[in-house]
Amino acid sequence: METRTMTSRCQRVGAGMTSGRKARASRQGSAVVTYKPKPWGTIAAAIAILALAGVVFGYAMIKLSAKNERVEALAAWRPSEDNQDPSTKIAGVVTKDYSSRDHIKVTQRVAYDRNPAFGGAHDGVWAECTGTVYSTPVRTENIVHSLEHGAVWVAYNPDSVAGADLDALKQKVSGRQYTMLSPHPGLDEAVSLQAWGRQLKVGGVRDARIEQFIQALAGNRYTAPEPGATCQAAPGQFDVGNPPAFDPAPPGPDAVPVNG
Repeated sequence: METRTMTSRCQRVGAGMTSGRKARASRQGSAVVTYKPKPWGTIAAAIAILALAGVVFGYAMIKLSAKNERVEALAAWRPSEDNQDPSTKIAGVVTKDYSSRDHIKVTQRVAYDRNPAFGGAHDGVWAECTGTVYSTPVRTENIVHSLEHGAVWVAYNPDSVAGADLDALKQKVSGRQYTMLSPHPGLDEAVSLQAWGRQLKVGGVRDARIEQFIQALAGNRYTAPEPGATCQAAPGQFDVGNPPAFDPAPPGPDAVPVNG
């Protein structure tokens, strides 16, 4: 009786020990199965995206900073009550006082004293100067009238300015009020800029003085004889698509004197 009881107890203890070992083994096996490695690929991709975003943001900030610096640099060339003619500080600008603003007939010519002309008697009809880009040379007498309104005329030598250089000039003028661009055969420099009574000639389209001259004099109400006058072509009087042609021949003895 006592022997059977001891045997039974031993069997129960043994069974319990076996059950405990199986439970521990089961827990250990379960821990191995549920272990997950870190998603290094996802982490690396996220880091790469963040790095790219940083590069893009940094580049954008550099471009914005450069643009702001250019804007600030050009601010000195904008006319104001205290700085009415900033072009006086631009190296190479030639000035002349033209007393005559007489109008001539369409059949007449003016004996201009400068080439390109930048003041004096002129045609009664002005050339459009609303950031207008002309592909052919335009009659000088019409252009000078536009200068009277406050326009800046950017003339270029078609023999030396073409392709990317011409595109660069167009970007400075296109759509910009009180400016116009046209080829001018026989020009002694690559680019010549004219405002009423003022001229600047430069040897290349990348010259910083081009933008300075435009900033200083395009629509300048202190230097234009007729400030605020329109640059829009007069309907039925000036054809922007087919403007009066430039005459390269010297004016004859019957030409109107530049100062009337």
